[in-house]
Amino acid sequence: MDEATDQKFMRMALELAERARGATSPNPLVGAVVVQGETVVGQGFHAAAGKAHAEVNAIADAGAAAEGATLYVTLEPCNHFGRTPPCTHRILEAGLQRVVIALPDPNPDVTGGGAAYLAENGVAVDLGVCTREAARQNDWFIKYIRTKQPFVIAKCASTLDGRIAASSGDARWVTGKAARGFVHRLRHSVDAIMVGRQTVEQDDPSLTTRLPDGGGSDPTRIVLDSSLGISTKAKVVTLSSNSPTWVVCGPEAEPERIKRFEAAGVRILKASLRDGWIDLKSLMGLLGGEGIASLLLEGGSRLMGSAIRSGIVDKVLFFYAPKILGGDDGSPICAGAGGARMSDAVGVSDVEVHRFGDDVLIEGYLRRPELKSGPRPVDS
Repeated sequence: MDEATDQKFMRMALELAERARGATSPNPLVGAVVVQGETVVGQGFHAAAGKAHAEVNAIADAGAAAEGATLYVTLEPCNHFGRTPPCTHRILEAGLQRVVIALPDPNPDVTGGGAAYLAENGVAVDLGVCTREAARQNDWFIKYIRTKQPFVIAKCASTLDGRIAASSGDARWVTGKAARGFVHRLRHSVDAIMVGRQTVEQDDPSLTTRLPDGGGSDPTRIVLDSSLGISTKAKVVTLSSNSPTWVVCGPEAEPERIKRFEAAGVRILKASLRDGWIDLKSLMGLLGGEGIASLLLEGGSRLMGSAIRSGIVDKVLFFYAPKILGGDDGSPICAGAGGARMSDAVGVSDVEVHRFGDDVLIEGYLRRPELKSGPRPVDS
C-alpha cells in the first residue's frame, strides 16, 4: 500500500489505543487494525494490564479474514512471555502477510525482537509509520520503561501576566470549564498527582478525577511535607477514594505525627532532604520503585520552580487565560531563584498549541526520551 494509506490505517489504530488511556499502566497504550485489501476486517486495543494485547484482540475480531491480511499496530509486537504469550506467535498462526509498526519497543531488553522475529519468519515488516504520533501517545511509557522513574508533567493555569493566583491567594477559577475538564481527563490518565504542603494549606484540594459522566479513576495523591505539618482533617486525608494518599516527609519527621497520619489511612514515605526541602531527584527514584510511571505536578509556585530547576520535569502543560491581574503581588508560575541570564532558560521543544474556548494551552517537552529504533527490518 502507499504511504498515505498506511498512515490512514495507523491513525485508526492510534485512535483505538487512546480508548484505554488511564487503564493500562504500567503497560503502554496500543491499538491494532487488520486490513484485507483496503477493508478493515478486525480492530482491537489493549484494554488494561494483564488483559489481551491489541494484536490478539484485532486478530480475534478478524477471524479467518486475518489470513493474508495486513496488521497495523502502534507498538512493536512483543516476542517474549509475560502475563500473556508473545503476540508474534499469534501473528504467525493467523497467517498475516504484512505487519506495519508505528513505534519500536522502547524496552532496552527487547528492542527489535518482535519485528526481527516476524521478518525472519517470512512476514513483510514496515517500521516507522506515524512514529511521532505514537511516541507522543506513549511518552510516559518510553521514559518509565527505560529509567524506572516516572514521566513528570508540570501543569499550571496562569493569567496572561503570569499569575496562578491573586494576591489574596484566590485561584478559582483562572481558566474556564473546558480547560478544567481537560485537566480532569489528564488526572484520570496518570498514576499520581503531586502537590506541596502550601497548596494543601491554602486550597484544601481533593485532587480527584471528576468527569462529566461520573467515571474515571483517581490518581494516587502525593503531598510533599517535610515536617508533616498539614492537618489530618485536610480533604486529601479524609476523602473517600479508591486511590490512596501518600505524604512524603523528611527522615527526621516526628514519630507521633507519622502515627497520626497512618491511623488516618495515609501512607508515609520518607525521603532525603536538600536545603531543608524534599530532594525531588531522589524522590523520583523512590516513586518509580513504587510503580508510579506517570506523575502530574499541580503544585504551587515553589514546587513548580523547584521541579523545573531540578530537571525532573519531562513535559509542560501551561494554560493561559485571557485575564490580566496587573500587578506583581500575586503568585507567579515559578518561585525561587531562576536563571541569571536568558541563556539559562530551560528550552521547550516539540511545542503544540491548543485552544479551550478562550484559554490557550502550550504543550511541549523539556526532556523527551530519544527513540532508538535500530536497523529497519526488511521485507522478506
